[in-house]
Amino acid sequence: MSKTTNINIQIDSEFMSELEKLYGQYGLSITEAINIFLHVFLIEGCLPFEVIQQRYNTETESAMREARAIANGLIPSKKYSSAAEMINDALE
Repeated sequence: MSKTTNINIQIDSEFMSELEKLYGQYGLSITEAINIFLHVFLIEGCLPFEVIQQRYNTETESAMREARAIANGLIPSKKYSSAAEMINDALE
């Protein structure tokens, strides 16, 4: 068995109670949930969720989500036969 190390954090007691109830529904303790988070972080090499700091208006955010979806192949991109056709579509 490998050695363990303690990590001490301060957290609001009401928040802690909510977390215990939530993770308890999955049969997990807070310690187990944190360990899962840290293992996924180590395996993936990044946070196991998307961190977004909204700095744009709703229209821009929507356009950015659409661009990400196109880049990830989730929705097809539009194709144009000329720059004029593209500009006309953008102006509509």
